[in-house]
Amino acid sequence: MTSQAWAEDGYDLWLRYQPITDTEALETYRDAISGVLIESDSPTLDIAREEISRGLNGLLGSNVPMLSGAPEDGALIIGTPQGSEMIAELDLEGFDQINDDGFVIHSTSVRGEPATVIAANTDQGVLYGVYHFLRLIQTQQPIDDLALVQSPRIERRVLNHWDNLDRTVERGYAGFSLWEWHKLPDYLNPRYIDYARANASLGINGTVLTNVNADATVLMPRYLDKVKALADLFRPYGIRVYLTARFSAPMEIGGLETADPLDPDVRAWWQSKVDEIYERIPDFGGFLVKANSEGQPGPGDYDRSHAEGANMLADAVAPHDGIIMWRAFVYSPVADDRHKQAYDEFVPLDGDFRDNVLVQVKNGPIDFQPREPFNPLFGAMPSTSLMMEFQITKEYLGQGTHLAYLAPLFKEALDADTYAQGEGSTVAKVIDGSLSGDTLTAIAGVANTGTDRNWTGSHFNQANWYAYGRLAWNHDLSAEAIADEWVRMTYTNDPDFVEPVKAMMMGSREAVVDYMTPLGLHHLMGESHHYGPAPWIADREREDWTNVYYHRATRDGVGFDRTSEGTNAVGQYAPPVQEMFEDVDRTPEKYLLWFHHVPWDHEVSSGRTLWDELVYRYNRGVEYVRDMRDTWASLEGMIDEQRYRDTEAYLEIQEKEAIWWRDASLSYFQTFFGQEIPEEYELPAHTLEYYQSLKFPFAPGI
Repeated sequence: MTSQAWAEDGYDLWLRYQPITDTEALETYRDAISGVLIESDSPTLDIAREEISRGLNGLLGSNVPMLSGAPEDGALIIGTPQGSEMIAELDLEGFDQINDDGFVIHSTSVRGEPATVIAANTDQGVLYGVYHFLRLIQTQQPIDDLALVQSPRIERRVLNHWDNLDRTVERGYAGFSLWEWHKLPDYLNPRYIDYARANASLGINGTVLTNVNADATVLMPRYLDKVKALADLFRPYGIRVYLTARFSAPMEIGGLETADPLDPDVRAWWQSKVDEIYERIPDFGGFLVKANSEGQPGPGDYDRSHAEGANMLADAVAPHDGIIMWRAFVYSPVADDRHKQAYDEFVPLDGDFRDNVLVQVKNGPIDFQPREPFNPLFGAMPSTSLMMEFQITKEYLGQGTHLAYLAPLFKEALDADTYAQGEGSTVAKVIDGSLSGDTLTAIAGVANTGTDRNWTGSHFNQANWYAYGRLAWNHDLSAEAIADEWVRMTYTNDPDFVEPVKAMMMGSREAVVDYMTPLGLHHLMGESHHYGPAPWIADREREDWTNVYYHRATRDGVGFDRTSEGTNAVGQYAPPVQEMFEDVDRTPEKYLLWFHHVPWDHEVSSGRTLWDELVYRYNRGVEYVRDMRDTWASLEGMIDEQRYRDTEAYLEIQEKEAIWWRDASLSYFQTFFGQEIPEEYELPAHTLEYYQSLKFPFAPGI
């Protein structure tokens, strides 16, 4: 089949609004929508008006008029009861259930005319409703009998940008930072608007502009003017800006001799700085803080607790309705098991944090590995608001090139049952506040955006930004349903393309787990840049900076014993979970080597020995990538040439690197057990010494 001639570069993301090619569907939509009526004006409603016009005109291939005055048959009526007399007259079912960000979309009668109404309590809710209505048409859903009622499950839905002021991006694989600090505040790149549109279309309502490894410079007046310019631009899209606070800022830019959170001069400095920010940015969201972790300064430098540090900042932002997001990612060389340290440090502080503090917890207890059990902090701090931190950028899952759809990873964590208050106490219920009655709720995703034309380096990495936003809005959505939406909006509604691509995506993360960290292995990547396999890393300054610390391979077996006979990390979970992880026969095999040191000849559920199962899974991962390449090859000509070729090339890279991971890892582990690789599998192409000799001076993503 010959590839189509038209070109797309991925810039438009899932907001392409390309004309509907199904003639029957097109006529149905054209007949259903005679025009758009928005009775009032505001900066946000102006955006809603522009977006609905852009979307409908593009999708329907004709000019949809903007109406005024009385409604007509087929009118799309958009607004709030406060701004629209027509909407105020209606008794819309479910309207009393929505919150400030929620909306209803109803097929109804307005002043005697059949119409579709998008209504909300706020203009921001209206904008979210507009994007959802356009999503229905983009995915070719029926719109003739709508009765939709939606509100986000989590209040603050935030992107964390690990962007530095020099425009490098830590763990970024898509070019430089979006923020052109050297041009702000005087020049606003039009791309900022498209960034805001993309986030608003998903309901993302916050952005942390700067890296958690913070630079105090951003708090200086000349930079706050730059931040203000972005905040003013993002505000009509419902996006608040946040900054990362370097704990030592009072010393570095304030001239103080200490940053002790209990020192009155330090507290006064922060209060003055916060007031200065809010004078410029009245809706500033607050601070994200990484403290006493990986060399970052914090309250521990003064023998103060995390709560004392967080509360000092919380008191400063509280009068302005600001919040503090205090990261729980901590580990030190004295801990007997890095898995345990966040729990050990934070659980004793439960109830000590101010009401406007959220403790931001990574989905797993180590560090965004391809697979981790859920973090035991979830469910263990009922008197503290906890928020989830996911990593959208694929630091450990193939970085910029591997196709790894992360919604299954996100869902695995959200749906995990903590049993904190009995069966059904899922992680999702912890972070949405329903388990403990928290009113302050939030979720964060470490962004994967950059200056690459397609925003995320790989076209399929866009799906992870999309999936994060959709799950932040509604964590009950399935990974498959989200993939279906994204494929249809980003490529085509043709089922001959949608179904195989969706199937390919759904197994892709599991394939990465297979060829990188099967059966609960973890932390096997290259040092510092985290690129490629290096399970042999040892003899570093700290034991937990090595990889041998985590897999603990010996002649007798492999895996980290976290049972009561080992480090007893299992003791941090509620009893039903603890009992499951304690028992090698009850532990889900996907976590087997996370919690148990297992003999190489241990028989697993397949009937294979552990060694043979590892070989099988490493190879299964490689074969899945090969199958993805075959699937993609069969789709040539069904989408535009550029995006097809880009993905084709990246899948070729992924296969080569999957083989590299498999061969390097098996060659290394084979040195302990001495067992041969079964003859039905490919043998490593090189010696272990070859794989160990590889160096990567380009250091991606540092």
